[in-house]
Amino acid sequence: MRRSRPARARARGRPPAPAELRRLREAAGLTSRQAAALLGVAPAQITHIESALAGVSEQRVRRLASHYACADAEFVDALVAMATDRTHGWWEEYRGLLPTPFLDLSELEHHARYLRHVAILYVPGLLQTEEYSRAVFSARLPELTAEELELRIRHRKERQRFAIPYEAVIHEAALRIRVSDRATSRAQLKRLLEVSDADHISVRVIPFDRDDFPRASGTMTYVGGPLSKLDTVVRDALHGTVFIDSEAQLNTYRTSFRKVEEASLDPEKSRDFIRRLAKEL
Repeated sequence: MRRSRPARARARGRPPAPAELRRLREAAGLTSRQAAALLGVAPAQITHIESALAGVSEQRVRRLASHYACADAEFVDALVAMATDRTHGWWEEYRGLLPTPFLDLSELEHHARYLRHVAILYVPGLLQTEEYSRAVFSARLPELTAEELELRIRHRKERQRFAIPYEAVIHEAALRIRVSDRATSRAQLKRLLEVSDADHISVRVIPFDRDDFPRASGTMTYVGGPLSKLDTVVRDALHGTVFIDSEAQLNTYRTSFRKVEEASLDPEKSRDFIRRLAKEL
């Protein structure tokens, strides 16, 4: 089993395999210089691998895991698969054009096995119409240039081409808040009804009148990794996007999502609820 690691949150995301290799080394009590000596390479090579500045072979991943006393074969196999994935992700075309967290989130979603989202004030980005996204991004401060706005919208539309299981729990507030005009809100509700018809997408609603809703500020995205140890929670904060991946905190967010889900309507009743809101518009 992998040794426990201290609770921490990343203000910026990094590819999961390099980050996990660093954690394994730290848990083993080894410095990068000591790890380099075990491999017979320069210390800078370990730093470059752990910072995702250099690729790493399957052989080296397995040797490092062995030196770090990681006996979890399934976990090591998952690290190998991610570390040796030479796929040129679609998000790379945005590198240098969008802030790094946009790309980190796209890469996390690429490796994910499932996604969960709790939305309180806005419809989740993966389910937004283009008009809704435009209104949300246009309200950002400082204001975006026309080019920056279009890049964000195009990037979001690319992210919406996912086929893994996705569950969104949306508070009624997010459905009623008009980020733009009545037509945009109506079209967004219609979009939710359309996407919730897909086999891999589930939409649940928490009405205002629910007495047992526990967390009014619990907005989050839960990204299920190849293994539960590789899960990540993504939250927006005042200083930017935060990626949370410590096991202790992940357990807290798993419990939080379960409680929020329990407070929501089931998918069919949620669809009925959204239809009624749409008729009001």
